[in-house]
Amino acid sequence: MSFFVLGTGTGVGKTVITAGLVGWLRDRGRDAVGIKPAQTGFPPDDDAGFVAEAAGSEDASVCLRYLEPALAPAVAADIEDAALSYDEILQGCRSELEAADPGVVEGIGGLRVPLAEGKEVVDLAADLGLPTLVVARSGLGTLNHSALTVKALERRGLDVCGVVLNDYAGETLAERTNPDVLESMVDLPVYTVPGLDLDTPGKAVTAVKENLPPSVLPE
Repeated sequence: MSFFVLGTGTGVGKTVITAGLVGWLRDRGRDAVGIKPAQTGFPPDDDAGFVAEAAGSEDASVCLRYLEPALAPAVAADIEDAALSYDEILQGCRSELEAADPGVVEGIGGLRVPLAEGKEVVDLAADLGLPTLVVARSGLGTLNHSALTVKALERRGLDVCGVVLNDYAGETLAERTNPDVLESMVDLPVYTVPGLDLDTPGKAVTAVKENLPPSVLPE
């Protein structure tokens, strides 16, 4: 079964975790594909490119739409005076998911990011109906953001498999206590993944393998 990697906001590490999961699945003999519904800030931002490099194969990722302004997709399309269809994004994701074994859809920013035609990232997650994995920051403030994100997904009827606290160093009291406290708040597994040198995308695969249990992988 495919799944959706969602974040509590921008820059929390969704691409790193997506790359790690896709690469790990491919190492296990699966034809996993990372699916980016829309990429803004391109270039230089290229999440699909990072996933492909980490997994060691160009066919390990796909992006349905590229936009240059580093803004929410709906806003970027408006600035560029470009047509952006929510239905095309939704159907494109479904088509790529059917072809992948499995597909790992990566969100854009947080849940309330405007996607297209009045729809937000959370609407895409709900319409696809995939199990979700939430990626969040590790430090102070993540309890609120993470708990609200999990609750919003559950209210839309989605199965949340767990939360990944990314870029974890354990250097502050907040970081050290957050995993256990958050786990008690959301009643879900909470995992930690350390910070990485992103100049070497393949390290994302190793980090995810070493810090997340095989049970997070789809069957």
